[in-house]
Amino acid sequence: MKQTASPLELESHLVQNLVEKQRRFFATGKTLSVEFRREQLNRLLDALLRHEQELFDAMYQDFRKPAFESFATEVGFVEQELRLVLKQLNKWVKPRKVKETLVNFPARSYIYSEPYGIALIIGPWNYPLQLVLNPLIGAIAAGNCAIVKPSELTPATSEVIARLINATFDEGYVSAVEGGVRTTQHLLAERFNYIFFTGSTPVGRIVMKAAAEHLTPVTLELGGKSPVIVTEDADLDLAARRIAWGKFLNAGQTCVAPDYVLVHEQVKEELIEQLRLTIAQFYGEDPASSPDYARIINDRHFDRLSSYLQDVHVRVGGQTDDTARYIAPTVVDQVTWQHPIMQEEIFGPLLPVLTFNTIEEVIQTVNAHERPLAFYLFSQSQELQEEVLQRVHFGGGCINDTISHLINPNLPFGGVGSSGMGSYHGQQSFDLFSNQKSVVKRGTWLDLPLRYPPYGNKLPLIRKAFKWL
Repeated sequence: MKQTASPLELESHLVQNLVEKQRRFFATGKTLSVEFRREQLNRLLDALLRHEQELFDAMYQDFRKPAFESFATEVGFVEQELRLVLKQLNKWVKPRKVKETLVNFPARSYIYSEPYGIALIIGPWNYPLQLVLNPLIGAIAAGNCAIVKPSELTPATSEVIARLINATFDEGYVSAVEGGVRTTQHLLAERFNYIFFTGSTPVGRIVMKAAAEHLTPVTLELGGKSPVIVTEDADLDLAARRIAWGKFLNAGQTCVAPDYVLVHEQVKEELIEQLRLTIAQFYGEDPASSPDYARIINDRHFDRLSSYLQDVHVRVGGQTDDTARYIAPTVVDQVTWQHPIMQEEIFGPLLPVLTFNTIEEVIQTVNAHERPLAFYLFSQSQELQEEVLQRVHFGGGCINDTISHLINPNLPFGGVGSSGMGSYHGQQSFDLFSNQKSVVKRGTWLDLPLRYPPYGNKLPLIRKAFKWL
């Protein structure tokens, strides 16, 4: 009697077939053509423009993201990336000539960028569009095929993304696969040529372990506790405005959001007062009624964040509503590094304020913890700025601002240590999804005998040759 395959077996089989279909497509060489790549990027841009309102509606449905934020941090962000890549791609794909050595004379040396093959892109829920499409742009620009796995925690947005991608591309070239943890497990069991993952550090470890089974190169965009340092000479009104914007954007559910503030003890109270005034200016006296303030993604995260409000001194906000998954923009103080709110990335609208006395204390404190994805410093002193930039380890950051380093597509974005590995955006995305292939083209009109046996008394000559650059 024939045994019926289980749903898990069927899903695994479908994933295997899709990967094999893309392997065959890549083997045709179609993706090597820069004209083909440009055509696909233009198709993606057109699809994005057509589906803009659907995406706005879906993100509002998933966590009440305001349309302004949906455009500025998602749709418009991706459009900007696409236009930059389309403008620069012809230049990026050209072999890059580098200086030759005397040892190889006569010769010319080049770096060729070639696609890896099939890329797997696994996205998170907090910026569900940007954080899958921006890596996809890099994969397409570099000439790869790709399978995209959007987050199941934003089902409405995931459905629109999958429909957008699957209606735009041949599934043998680029395809979106929806599903939960088991779908991701099936995908990770397959052999890809590159894996790009954005999400939490614990899941990043799982992805890296799966990639190691096939020695697949990976990029991990993770997170961590990104600090904000506010010195006694900072413009506190400006600092409060820019900290509040970066922290409460998307209700704090941003991987580079300011996680906590270290402020000089002399200006702590003034900063907290400026934060209180700024929050009221941004969202009114009752942020729950503001159309510009998002909600927590699900009950699990709401419960986790609410638990952090125990045994803390609330200075601003603190109100919650479990039926709406609402947590007010909140500022707390009198917390220690032993409190649960300081033990992991907050990823929500809670801002602990701690104090310091000396900048040396700040440097030692930040460097004693895992290296953060982002770092922010508010200070008027250029000397202090440079000292801190030289001595503190982090993925990327800003002086006298927050988050804005992501906005410039000419800046690489990525973490370091537990906050990630590998950087992307702009040309960095193209380079990330490209194998840098080194090629020496030797001339045939001359063949110097210097490198060939017998070596005899050639040692002094070869020494001189290696010194010539």
